[in-house]
Amino acid sequence: MNAFDASLERMARAIYSGNCGRAIREMEVYLTAWPEQQTQEKLNSLKADYDMLVSYWKKGVEDPQRQEVYQRLLQRIYVLYANIHHYLRMKASPYQQSLFTRVRQGQNDWSLSNIRKEMEEHVSNVAMLQLEPEHTRQQRSDTIYREHQQQMNKLFEYIVTSRQWTDHVSQQFSEMMTAPTIDSTDQQLIISAVTLSLLNKFDMGKFRMLTEVYRTTQDEAVRQRALIGWVLGIDEKVSLVYPEQETLVRQLLQTKEVCLELTELQMQLVYCLNAEKDTNTIQHEIMPDLIKGNNLRFNQLGLEENEDDPMEDILHPGASEERMEKLEATYRRMMDMQKQGADIYFGGFSQMKRFPFFYDISNWLVPFYIQHPDIQQYVSRMEGNRFLQHIMANNMFCNNDKYSFVIAFNQVVNMLPESMREMLKRGEMSMDEFEDQTDETQTPAFLRRSYLMDLYRFFRLFPHRSEMVNPFTTEQSETAACEFFALRIFKNSPLDEHKREIVRMLYKQHYQKMAERVLSTFPESMQDAEYYLWMKDYQQALALEPDNERALAGHARQCFADGQYQQALADYDRLLQLKPERKRYLLNKAVCLVNLEHYEEALKLLFQLNYEQPDNDSVNRALAWALTCQGKLEQASKYYQALTQQEHPTAEDYHNQGCCLWLQGHIDEAADSFREYVEKAETGDAPLFLFEADWLRKRGLTDTDINIMEALVLT
Repeated sequence: MNAFDASLERMARAIYSGNCGRAIREMEVYLTAWPEQQTQEKLNSLKADYDMLVSYWKKGVEDPQRQEVYQRLLQRIYVLYANIHHYLRMKASPYQQSLFTRVRQGQNDWSLSNIRKEMEEHVSNVAMLQLEPEHTRQQRSDTIYREHQQQMNKLFEYIVTSRQWTDHVSQQFSEMMTAPTIDSTDQQLIISAVTLSLLNKFDMGKFRMLTEVYRTTQDEAVRQRALIGWVLGIDEKVSLVYPEQETLVRQLLQTKEVCLELTELQMQLVYCLNAEKDTNTIQHEIMPDLIKGNNLRFNQLGLEENEDDPMEDILHPGASEERMEKLEATYRRMMDMQKQGADIYFGGFSQMKRFPFFYDISNWLVPFYIQHPDIQQYVSRMEGNRFLQHIMANNMFCNNDKYSFVIAFNQVVNMLPESMREMLKRGEMSMDEFEDQTDETQTPAFLRRSYLMDLYRFFRLFPHRSEMVNPFTTEQSETAACEFFALRIFKNSPLDEHKREIVRMLYKQHYQKMAERVLSTFPESMQDAEYYLWMKDYQQALALEPDNERALAGHARQCFADGQYQQALADYDRLLQLKPERKRYLLNKAVCLVNLEHYEEALKLLFQLNYEQPDNDSVNRALAWALTCQGKLEQASKYYQALTQQEHPTAEDYHNQGCCLWLQGHIDEAADSFREYVEKAETGDAPLFLFEADWLRKRGLTDTDINIMEALVLT
């Protein structure tokens, strides 16, 4: 860290710790080395006010407003620091610097009144199109939408690169975002711009605006974007600077609807993080079956239909029906993934984000509308294509993917078989999920999920994404803003009652660390047996519920791993009293007995299990080892031979077989088996028998024998 960064870091620490005086001193040092006149003037004014406060404090003057005045001073120094941080971010980001400079060097009037006027005039101009003569209406419409889109793209860039907002600016934007005289598309786009700016650096004015819009707007699409914006924008580092942040959030949490939406949002954010994994499943498991089942194949020109085999109906009369059933099952699997929250289209559409349409940053997050000037050349070619019209009329894709689809459809359609092109044109290719979903797609959950997909695509695929703060980052096993349920700001709030649902979901999705962070926010009143099970504190869970099966099983596994076989045995005895039908507990009990060297008792149980489940490899594996331990080597060898001749034998099977062969004096065969173990277990040059040495010595082998065998195997 250079002196420049170190100075800024000291300033930030002073501000976040709530020490205004120290922050002022650090900023004075900073401006001495890197002077900036405007900032210096504001700092001088702030310092004069701070010195006056300190002067009265030294004199012992009682001032009931002192805390309030101090808080305002702390916020003023934060604004100065945040604007310096903003300047440095712009300087370090060539792309954002270009946006910042371009929109501020032009002839645009960025006054609040003019911004509102332009958006309201657009609504009026669109309404007046109905009065235009029919032969000029389309041309006039194209002009109106083109000019407005250009202006909105500039406004988007202006907001994304904006400095800290004043209270007045925040209030004016709140009013614009809830005004019925402004188009919803414009409002949604501005909300997205504010969100990106807020993510780059916390701004109380922008945060306040988003919470206000979420609370008051009647437009559900705007409301859901505002919700996502303020949730992802929460910054707990500023809690001492802006206590208002927590106050606003706590006020919102008093409503049950808000708590439910936050719970759904947390789940949806986790599903966003699974997009790569879901894409892999679709590409490698689902799509090959769909293509095969549709009787299609790829060639140099695209997709081609395979010719039907005239002999198939004679030789395999049921093959066609079987293929169709398999196709339908595969298709249903993909649809089930989507219903569960999976982003099933990310993989396919991620290849369609290099079109010129996506050169403008605002186009990544603009709601889909068919009049968008950047897709008009494609829309005009598609007139009369009922399939495409049907898809665009419904909401099966997120906004971002709809634009991709319109553009890509024109390029792909000519590569399809002629029969398929005709069916598409007539609208005969619609599947069930293409049917009218208007009611479902206007729900808050759907609107929220669709927008999250837009955001995820932006932060994963936008060429300059590395120059912005990414809420979806998973670096260092962190999930950044995506795990907001673990934030202190939501601790001991009405949201607590929804945390169990989130923890269950996180464990199901294999986000263990994230689940543990949420668990760390549980109040004492929620720390029941289930809580201690999640925390793997099985003793505490058993103290609350002595006969809890999961707690007993977990405690038994824990004791076994720690070598406490007698306690593990006691746990399995209790489990068998509670659940005598659970054969796995009987098997685990037998393994405990083997480790306690109670071989006769263990073998009775294992032979019983082997009789009942002769093809159970786990039973056969334990039985073979128990026989080996007891010295019944010939009998054990038969089981090892069967285990190692399977299609996928385990490394453990080869290791234990090697021990059995060695004790029989079959040195070369034992060495071969150990080599298989080394290859499968990838032990490298680690000692083979480090943990089995005592076991081997008890059976007559010396340290010299062990060393010679290791050398034989590893050379």
